[in-house]
Amino acid sequence: MLSQQEISDRLELQDLLAAYSHALDGRDWDAFDDIFTADAIVDYTVMGGPRFEADIPAVKAYLEETMKLMVSYQHLVGTSRFRIDGDEADVRTYCFNPMVLNLGADRDPLVFFVGLWYRDRCVRTADGWRIGERVEELSYFHNFPGGRPPGAADFGTWP
Repeated sequence: MLSQQEISDRLELQDLLAAYSHALDGRDWDAFDDIFTADAIVDYTVMGGPRFEADIPAVKAYLEETMKLMVSYQHLVGTSRFRIDGDEADVRTYCFNPMVLNLGADRDPLVFFVGLWYRDRCVRTADGWRIGERVEELSYFHNFPGGRPPGAADFGTWP
């Protein structure tokens, strides 16, 4: 049976994961200051983006610029697995991410889908739980022009 502390930790971690999605989807870049530790590692390389180390202002600037290409998007998270050990937690969470890509004034927007997992290392701070490391793992792209974004990891094909 889970202790009250374990239940509280799980609920707080779920809120943290939801806060990331709401900040991203609401384009509230300053909210990231309350989601990540100052020395966080954020790795978007599997999607063709950069890896950041201890530079949340750069993460925010990157997302603000990159997400301008999208008319709309949603980061729907759920089915998290938590491994909590005191003031640290490893979390793996599913994310279903429909996005609407702006292809320019002469073309209709394109809806594509991304399936991924967030692999997070979270730490309890004086201000509550924060993400100290986030690495994205790709499951699939569907309907993205060219199959995947430029620079995204190539996982080959199924036999």
